[in-house]
Amino acid sequence: MQVRTRHTPTFGVARLVLAPGEAVVADPLTIAATSYGLVVEVKGAGAKAVALCTAGAEGGWIDAAPVLPGDLHQVELDGTHGWCLARHSWIASSSTVAMNPGAPPMQAIFGGAEGFMNYAHGQGAMVLACYGALDLVTLEAGEAVTISSDHVVAFADTVQCRLRPSAPDGAQSIQTGEGLVFDFAGPGAVLTQARGPRRLTTWLRANGVSPSFMTP
Repeated sequence: MQVRTRHTPTFGVARLVLAPGEAVVADPLTIAATSYGLVVEVKGAGAKAVALCTAGAEGGWIDAAPVLPGDLHQVELDGTHGWCLARHSWIASSSTVAMNPGAPPMQAIFGGAEGFMNYAHGQGAMVLACYGALDLVTLEAGEAVTISSDHVVAFADTVQCRLRPSAPDGAQSIQTGEGLVFDFAGPGAVLTQARGPRRLTTWLRANGVSPSFMTP
């Protein structure tokens, strides 16, 4: 899979170029267009739905556009280390990249429960999206930082992390990340986004914008 991006960093679109017979897995909600004849098979339903996209004998392409406006970032997995990523940040990945929400790093963070993150490992390319601009935080050994869960896109599994409440008495959810922050310690890389999707939802509700209000 070759990844060609355009309209970044504000309204990023990723064109995934596939060799003959090559397959890629993508978020069905992000597929804006494909080359004629490319086969798209959606598996699962709701938030867990994924699209298996397979090119024909002549190859093909997919245009993947994130739901929220912002930048894109490509991660190349080499099989030696995995990446922990926010579920909403994943756009697409090579069929040789596996997602495992029950992997040890996820067990360590969420204690066996299903949380708002996933774990990617294997070999191949993975495309991530962020809401707003993307920042790369490179932590040296022993260097530490605290980041709101709503602003975390992904981080390498070489990074030490701890998930904790941002306020002892505030509302918290490991399914959405609400009310939680990450403490990170290096070495390793953390990808962050300049805007928070949950904060957008909170702002809309606080200003009288709700699903019922937006329904014609």
